[in-house]
This record gives sequence, C-alpha cells and structure tokens, in this order.
Amino acid sequence: MSNPFARASYLLAAHTPKQLPPDGGAEVAFAGRSNAGKSSALNAMCQQNALARVSKTPGRTQQLVYFALPPHEGNYLVDLPGYGYAKVPLALREHWQAFIDQWFQDRFALRGLVVVMDIRHPLKDYDLQMLGYAMRRGLPAHALLTKADKLSRGAAGNTVQAVRKQLSALWGDSVGVQAFSGETKAGVDELRAVVAGWLELGG
Repeated sequence: MSNPFARASYLLAAHTPKQLPPDGGAEVAFAGRSNAGKSSALNAMCQQNALARVSKTPGRTQQLVYFALPPHEGNYLVDLPGYGYAKVPLALREHWQAFIDQWFQDRFALRGLVVVMDIRHPLKDYDLQMLGYAMRRGLPAHALLTKADKLSRGAAGNTVQAVRKQLSALWGDSVGVQAFSGETKAGVDELRAVVAGWLELGG
C-alpha cells in the first residue's frame, strides 16, 4: 500500500487563531507530553526523518504546527504543543491553553486526535485531559503508546491491555489503543491506517 503521508510538508505554525488555515478541510491532531515521542511518530508515519523536529529539549513545539498533505488540498496533520513542560512562563502557558481550548471547541475541520504517550508512563492527567477534549466533541481518538521497543513484547502487550481497559471504563470503545516504536517502526502501518481512515485518504 502506498503511503498517503509520504508527501507531507510543513505549511505554517500558528500562535493565534488568525494564523490558522481556512477551516474547510480535514485535519488530524497529534498531542502528547513533551518527549513522549510525538515528533518521531509523525516522522515515521510520513517516512520523513525531519518533518517534525525531534528535540531533546521538552516543549520546543510552542505553536500549532500544520503539515499539508498533497495532493489532498485542505487536508492537514496538526502537531500540538508538547504539554507538561515546566520552563514555559505562566502567561505563555495560559495563552496556549486558551488557544487550544478554543481550537478544540470550534475547529470544524478536526476529524480525530492521536494522543502520544510513552508506553512506560501512560495515561497521565494531561493525556486524559486531551482525550477528554475529543470525547466532548464526539471525535474519534487513538492512544499511541510509543517507545514499545523499551519493553519486552509481553510487557508491551500487557500495558496495551491495561490502557484499553482503563479507557474503556471511561469512554467505551471510542478510543483506539496500540503499541508503537519510532525506532523499529513497529505499529506504523496501523497508525497510518487509522489516520488515513479519519481523513478518508485512499492508500
């Protein structure tokens, strides 16, 4: 199957609502704690090494970063600011929070949310908060448990089951769950299929 994300390219970074592209297409957002592996997941999904910046410094993604998906006009991947960072001034953090709150409530084009979590530390408060945004909007969500190569296959499988059980108790089967590794590319086809399905992209 061809990769519908292989031609993804950086479009813009928005710090205020006025900087966003027109709200008429289809978008899938990626959220995650700083250093959860969000950039690595985006790069692996798109088969590009440097599409999303991979940083050892938490919180470098300080805007909503949009990636265009040619030839699908108006379709985007959106990289949300890494959350859980400590070194960001409070006023800036509050600005982002208000901006993202509004974006989640009002963004018509949003089709789904991928919440990226380190498989060794899943379902922190921020992760559940982000999933809650999607559930309130009635949007599909997907819990991507990254860095699965850091655990044995059995331990990774047990974590997936435990996360699935906890999310099922909260929201039924509205949230997908999978293990993933940006290093070994394990789970990349499953992630691609989920996001392509939400955006209605052919293979």
